[in-house]
Amino acid sequence: MDYQFPPSQLIINDDGSAFHLHLRPEYLADKIILVGDQDRVKKVAAFFDEGSLECDIRNREFHTMTGRYHGKRVTCMSTGIGTDNCDIVMNEIDALANINFATRKEKDIKRSLEIVRVGTCGAMQEDIPLGSFLVSVKSIGFDGVLAFYHDRDRLCDLPFEKAFVEAVNYPAKAAVPYVVSADAELVERIARQDMLRGCTIAANGFYGPQGRVLRVPIAVPDINDRISAFRFEGQRITNYEMEGSCIAGLALHMGHKAMIVCCVIAQRKTEAANTDYQPRITQLIQTVLDRI
Repeated sequence: MDYQFPPSQLIINDDGSAFHLHLRPEYLADKIILVGDQDRVKKVAAFFDEGSLECDIRNREFHTMTGRYHGKRVTCMSTGIGTDNCDIVMNEIDALANINFATRKEKDIKRSLEIVRVGTCGAMQEDIPLGSFLVSVKSIGFDGVLAFYHDRDRLCDLPFEKAFVEAVNYPAKAAVPYVVSADAELVERIARQDMLRGCTIAANGFYGPQGRVLRVPIAVPDINDRISAFRFEGQRITNYEMEGSCIAGLALHMGHKAMIVCCVIAQRKTEAANTDYQPRITQLIQTVLDRI
């Protein structure tokens, strides 16, 4: 491809790194673990083989460390909270992998990355206990990000979307939800037989968009009851998180494999929460490193 991406479209820092991530192409591994919390990157890197750390780079909410785990080269990167940040991360890691930063041209041979988001979530069904590891087979995006990209409908489960909007009395003025699937092979490899699987809402906020009410009323007061009762072709909504839809959707667009796995730290139906979840997150990190 002879097209040169202009500086206004692909901003490259003076040191040859991606604009927001401050990461240079040579530091990006093919296996990537995404986390929200900057400090969680160090938890992942603590498992790296001794002396294998290649980089430790921070800019804003983005923190990246690349090293090896039992010989496997792995990049761990923090995204911060929300799909807007994940839009930045997904585009810049794809550019690092598949655009030549020296020529600003797309590479002839493409890299397909394996991307696993490791995070926390709130369960929407009473039979999902705190501390569970829950894999998102499908992600339902409340954020609208995928609608800004060409051919959005080709990637999405349109019958699921239609049924969901009608069943939950979805706010008419909100962005239309989109439903995308995780990579099936990656799900099987990571989840195996010891993780739960379900359909996850990626909310575009922590309070109102997840049905939480503090001082400002929400548009559909019983939306969480409607969401937990929703069924479509034997599938149900299992949990809320805030990043997965953008990661899964853009990965499909870009030719990468992606999936999301979360530790359940809140139970929305029973109104329980566990703030002492770090040991379970550490266990989840090691499990993902073993299987990625």
